Amino acid sequence: MMMQIFASTLRVSTPLIFAALGGMFSERAGVVNIALEGIMLIGAFGAAVGTLVTHSPWLGAGCGIGAGVMLAAIYGLFVIRLRANQIVAGMAINMLAMGLTPFLCKTLYDVTGSTPAVPISERFQSAPLYLSWGLVLVCWFWMKYTPAGLWVSFAGEHPEALDAAGVRVNRVRWAAVLLSGVLAGMGGASLSIFLSSSFSRNMTAGRGFIALAALIFGKWKPVPTAIACLLFGFTEAVQIRLQGVILWGTEPIPVQFIQILPYIVTVLVLAGFVGHSRAPKALGEPFRRG
Repeated sequence: MMMQIFASTLRVSTPLIFAALGGMFSERAGVVNIALEGIMLIGAFGAAVGTLVTHSPWLGAGCGIGAGVMLAAIYGLFVIRLRANQIVAGMAINMLAMGLTPFLCKTLYDVTGSTPAVPISERFQSAPLYLSWGLVLVCWFWMKYTPAGLWVSFAGEHPEALDAAGVRVNRVRWAAVLLSGVLAGMGGASLSIFLSSSFSRNMTAGRGFIALAALIFGKWKPVPTAIACLLFGFTEAVQIRLQGVILWGTEPIPVQFIQILPYIVTVLVLAGFVGHSRAPKALGEPFRRG
């Protein structure tokens, strides 16, 4: 029983880890990325369509990543180039993805609910799980020991100092936002061609926001953030196992109460830890050269 829950926790945590790492790069560089939800959703759609066309999960994942990068580029255009409000622009991107994916499904497959099922032989079996944890270690090393990692940190903490050192702050932020598109797109791909057999409408179901909660809980650091994703993954694995379980009498627990468990945990974690986590000093502030 416990081993099954542990294995399920690792699997369902995988999309969260990808998205949270993407959000980490963006926010450590000073750009709030509320758009993770929409980027994951478009990534899930792109991966499912790409896999159906190419019959390869890797090429399908590449399509999901490409879709995620394109949406991240639109977001970056508004918040970095045009200096729009990052929260408002992020929510607009989420709504765009929620409306665009059913439209594209209708255009390609004449349905708005989901894409055709991807055969099991053409889906990932375990590769995204190993890749996500490998990326946690790579991101930890990259942020801590490489000049580029220090540039990202300074872009979010002391952008004026980075600019004075001759490094273009907005270029660093552009790179971070696009990288967040790569990782969140892969997170979406792991939903549709790893955890599921197809893309379905609004299948992210708030996972982009849960990834942001994990990022705050992990204090914008790769390893603690990944551990926070495991916590949220555990709650999702438990709610899956509890569906249909009878705890008293002859009636099972109402499924609606079980399904809200991950979101209740998210709210409690944010309520308990958001005041204790220090965000990057320049987070959410557009950079203007003096």
